Amino acid sequence: MISNKPLKRAPELQPLSHDHHHGLQLCWKIRTGFSKQIEPDRIKKYSDWFYKTHLKPHFEMEEKYVFPILGAENDLVKRSLTEHRRLKRLFKQTTNIEKSLVLIEEELEAHIRFEERILFVEIQKIATQDQLAKIKEIHTEESFTENNDDPFWI
Repeated sequence: MISNKPLKRAPELQPLSHDHHHGLQLCWKIRTGFSKQIEPDRIKKYSDWFYKTHLKPHFEMEEKYVFPILGAENDLVKRSLTEHRRLKRLFKQTTNIEKSLVLIEEELEAHIRFEERILFVEIQKIATQDQLAKIKEIHTEESFTENNDDPFWI
């Protein structure tokens, strides 16, 4: 069983964990939008903005600098890469928007939980100081910029 107690995250990985927090907020916004019976196209417009502005660069950062720490043949890395590909396809869907959004909400949350609770724990165990320093250099703490053009979740 997975523990719900807070995980001690290496400081160099904390900005990535903050990205994950914003991803979980996207999942919440999608759920909230559906509970408020918001038109799926409105939710899709926001999720497309979020993907382009925040999630896509996050995936690229992980794939280029974080996953190589464990190596391409590592099963956890393979799983994350497979989930990234699946999520990218879901965000690019232009038909059956409602179903795609439901799947994004479910799969993105599960993916983030997996990376936070399992993958990052393994990375922290073997990452060298040089590898962690490179991640910190490339991905510094940024303030999250929200898109308030249509805050359907309020």
